[in-house]
Amino acid sequence: MPDFRSILRDDKVYFFDGGYGSLLQSRGLPAGLSPELWCMKEPDIIRGVHQEYIEAGANVLTTNTFGGTRPKLGGEVEVYELNKFMTSIAREVAGDNAFVAASVGPTGHFVEPLGDLTFRELVELFKEQIKGCVDGGADLILGETHFDLAEVKAVVVAARQVCDLPVAMSMTFEGEASLTGTSPLTFVDTMQNMGVELIGTNCSAGPEQMQDTLRSWASRLDTPTFAEANAGLPELDDEGNTCFRLPPEPFAEQACKFVDLGAKFLGGCCGTTPDHIRALRNKVGDTPWQRPEKTDDAQMVLTSRSISVPIGFNHPGAIIGERINPTGKKQLIKELQEGTFTEAIRFANEQIELGAPILDVNVGAPMVDEVALLPELTKTLVSRFTTPLSIDSNDSAAVEAGLWVYPGSPLVNSISGEPGKMEALGPLCKMFGAPFILLPIVGNKLPVTAKERLDVIEGLLKEAEALGIPKRLIMVDALALTVSSKPEAARHALEVMRHCRDEWGLPTTIGLSNISFGLPARELLNSTFLSLGMASGLSSFIANPNSARLQEALHTTEVLLNRDPQAEHYIAKFSDWTGGGGVQSAPAAGAQSVDTGDLPPVQAAVIKGDKDNVVALVETELEGGKPAMAIVNDLLIPGILAVGDKYERKEYFLPQLLQSAETMQTAFARLKPLLEEEGDEAEKPVVIMATVEGDIHDIGKNIVCLMLKNYGFEVVDLGKDVKAETIVDAAVEHKASIIGLSALMTTTMVRMEDTVQLVKERSMDTKVIIGGAVVTEKFCNAIGADGWSTDAIAAVKLAQSLVQ
Repeated sequence: MPDFRSILRDDKVYFFDGGYGSLLQSRGLPAGLSPELWCMKEPDIIRGVHQEYIEAGANVLTTNTFGGTRPKLGGEVEVYELNKFMTSIAREVAGDNAFVAASVGPTGHFVEPLGDLTFRELVELFKEQIKGCVDGGADLILGETHFDLAEVKAVVVAARQVCDLPVAMSMTFEGEASLTGTSPLTFVDTMQNMGVELIGTNCSAGPEQMQDTLRSWASRLDTPTFAEANAGLPELDDEGNTCFRLPPEPFAEQACKFVDLGAKFLGGCCGTTPDHIRALRNKVGDTPWQRPEKTDDAQMVLTSRSISVPIGFNHPGAIIGERINPTGKKQLIKELQEGTFTEAIRFANEQIELGAPILDVNVGAPMVDEVALLPELTKTLVSRFTTPLSIDSNDSAAVEAGLWVYPGSPLVNSISGEPGKMEALGPLCKMFGAPFILLPIVGNKLPVTAKERLDVIEGLLKEAEALGIPKRLIMVDALALTVSSKPEAARHALEVMRHCRDEWGLPTTIGLSNISFGLPARELLNSTFLSLGMASGLSSFIANPNSARLQEALHTTEVLLNRDPQAEHYIAKFSDWTGGGGVQSAPAAGAQSVDTGDLPPVQAAVIKGDKDNVVALVETELEGGKPAMAIVNDLLIPGILAVGDKYERKEYFLPQLLQSAETMQTAFARLKPLLEEEGDEAEKPVVIMATVEGDIHDIGKNIVCLMLKNYGFEVVDLGKDVKAETIVDAAVEHKASIIGLSALMTTTMVRMEDTVQLVKERSMDTKVIIGGAVVTEKFCNAIGADGWSTDAIAAVKLAQSLVQ
């Protein structure tokens, strides 16, 4: 049996197995019971399913460990032993005929600030699972069906800390993005930065819809990919049983097209069977694999949870906004010493509005614990903005702390030639997939000539290569020394840029304002040097974007270098230019720059998700004589309605939605005692929410609960795995207008009908609405529910329509 990594380089197409849930259900898996726990008691059944997939032609068997983390198993069994046992069964069946992929699924929890787990805690949970899989005989670690980029990263970090097996990662997308707003291309960019060996997508779509995902990430793809589609979306037959309508042959006819889109591995997800895999293998036959043509030659890509910023010779010069740095800023220093971030957030928003696609974040001030504060500010900025960050500190421990809380691929500023610096930070950047700036300084001596700088850079590149750090993570600081004392400094910096571009293929950056220190009219020098640098290969620059002359130089140079097709951005920015004007706002593509115009501050705070300041703004309104109920009706509710509209238009994704919802709740908590005193708090319609019996998933339900509260409903959350009788009894007790039911699994969504029937038997007026990833309109109609929704905002609108 060859090593798995070796087959990634050949020209053959390989096959994963297909779905397990429906097969196990047909063999006796009780509804709502964990397949992992059931198969611990019935190992021959999972052994038989593995054998069927081997006979169907699968080259890779997936272990029955998808829900094998502690949160999913609920303490009913020892995590290590279960994963080792399930993996050993797959290993036994595979023998020398197939590889064994250790399946690692979501935990059901979000990473803070979206959820209740820290990134470190999540890594430890996955390490516990992965250790068992490794000792059970896995050939590779396969993270699958993930929907949050931070959790994806946690699986990769855990795998790297436990073993040296290849890592394959798969994400599931709802249209153009995952549940928490990650696009397929941003997922690929982040995984490639982390050195993942196989990148894929599975679930949530049939093979026709999945083709769009493969097309969308092809432009920057260097890594082999795989695709595992569902056999269509789940439906109910006339007897109320879950079924999948796409038979093996039509499935194979559609899924074989993945090969033309560059997929090297094919397989199946929900509803697929050994017959689907057999048909797919027969359809593909001996078609060779051809790597998709890469059309984007970015030298480096930075990512946040939801967007990518490519950096390279054929990409626009990227401004790294320098303002979140306490040097010379008394108010910022004061707040950082107090542990507050109002000024830092203001600087972030200002720079994003002025077009900075990257924000440098530095908390290095007297009496500030950088190790504690840098990750806190990083989490705060991540929760509010989608712009990628540059983590900036001379303290390696502070940089590491920042890396542990960042959900994408941040820039690290920087790694110098100081002894031990590369050894300390280089492996961390590699593990977290964090590109970094290489600073050509050794000791206290500044290298003046280009040769001196290039010699230092070459030595650092050799160190990085010895540590296995790929070039895609390295950007060079060309080092701007002031021309007032070193007249030749600019010329040598330009020579370094050209050498990095032409000889090493490395992007460069520079601290732009250093070049003009001590001279008058500094913006003239800075802007002229910027144009010269961009023509010499400068890919990014650290600067204050609030400079009209700098913006003029940037955009005019982009036109002249043919990096602004049809001068589109230039025309949009300067069509009314008269010279000498201020800087016009030009938000970076994809950045969350929220224009709240002249909206009242409280309403704007809800829209921006400004939880830290909303109470103070509410106090100002109260001091001005505005009644509590008027603040709710005139400011808070219009704000959250605007957020809902942005979510529906895909301007906001789940992180922004949650941030605004929590801001609304924070404001309302301040007003609630006043509303009770005024007697103005009207009686609210009651909604009973629950995940149905047998289902232990509740992320989606919890989000719906939060949004319903924000829209004026009283919510009674019964939790997960709740019997129909308990749900209906609660509806009677609380005089509920609506019952909301959630289910994630096809095996448990049939339990929704139990509640619908019980409501009818008791002749109640209560409406029943349903939701979940597997729920469809046809299923809703089949069980007689009063409505269904696909997301939290749709659920709110449905509830509102039913209580009018």
